[in-house]
Amino acid sequence: MKRLKAISCMLAGLLCLAGGAILAQTTVSAEQSGPAAHAMNLHFKDLKWEKLQPELGKRSAEITTLRVDPNTKATHLMIRVPKDFHVPKHWHTANETHTVVKGTFIIESQGKREALGQGSWNYVPSKMVHEAWTRPNEGVLLYITVDSAWDINWAGGPPKPSDFLGGRKN
Repeated sequence: MKRLKAISCMLAGLLCLAGGAILAQTTVSAEQSGPAAHAMNLHFKDLKWEKLQPELGKRSAEITTLRVDPNTKATHLMIRVPKDFHVPKHWHTANETHTVVKGTFIIESQGKREALGQGSWNYVPSKMVHEAWTRPNEGVLLYITVDSAWDINWAGGPPKPSDFLGGRKN
């Protein structure tokens, strides 16, 4: 019983420390009080989408930029990827995260393939070559962040339109 009480006290203490750390991270400093520090709200129905591969027509992935930090160029964006799609090997100058909002996102880097379902998250370090697929029967909606300007550098040179067609089944 005493051991259980001691563990409970330790957990409560850790939660207090974690809560303090979270509050410290969300406090706006004087340096952040410029135009980048205002609250933003965007509604999905109002987002403006651009085709990433216009030559593919309706089969193109689409991108919308949610926010770009004016100082660091850190970018928040969303990408809609159609079903049965392949994103050829590429890399980004910045560190990148993907959060799967809808669908199954299949990503491969360093010889490891991972299928990420709704709510899943991953991190890809700067300049790490990776590629991705969607399943033949479902598209994917991704929320992506990069810690500086977003770019895409094709590992094997610019892909042909046909390189984007054909997702993975697994």
